[in-house]
Amino acid sequence: MTKPVTDIDDPRLVKALAHPLRVRILGLLENRVATPKQIAAELGLRLENVSYHVRILRDFGFIKLERKKQVRGAVEHHYRAVARPRITAKAWSGMPDVVKQAMTGANLNQLIELVGAAAEEGGFARPESYLSRRPVVVDEQGFTELSEAITALLDRVTEIERDAAKRIRSGNGSEAPAIVAAMLFDTPRNASPAARDEISAAQGA
Repeated sequence: MTKPVTDIDDPRLVKALAHPLRVRILGLLENRVATPKQIAAELGLRLENVSYHVRILRDFGFIKLERKKQVRGAVEHHYRAVARPRITAKAWSGMPDVVKQAMTGANLNQLIELVGAAAEEGGFARPESYLSRRPVVVDEQGFTELSEAITALLDRVTEIERDAAKRIRSGNGSEAPAIVAAMLFDTPRNASPAARDEISAAQGA
């Protein structure tokens, strides 16, 4: 088993994450511990199929075995995610388009599911919640700078989460599970004029 992955600069690791089911499994294990059997039941899939992909994620260092538990003569393996891997620009640029499309589609499907569920449950009710779409016109240098700015923001998110974890462990804070999503992409050529306009529903902004 390799060490936990944070920044992915090896195209082989990108391919390991390019399977839609592996993306879903990694998402399920980000904030909790679960067994392949529990994951299979939640996703409505065969245990053998899920177990195979869990092993792939484990072998590449995306998840780790948290504990083993003896249950009725069998051993349950409980896994959790060890990192939120970030693919470097160099690794992404070297990937075939079919792999990029597969991974992008898997991540978008998961995000759409999460956002939809949050909207139905009032997940955007906090005044500090944020939902904004901002079309911009930049040059190639500007696009690169936007990417760097988002990377810096996500690094800051990691720092905030780390500080919050310390407060929670010490009893000086209570858990408030949240999801931060960031996107930067080329405006589609066939987008409607309305879709190109700025829409902002940013509470607390």
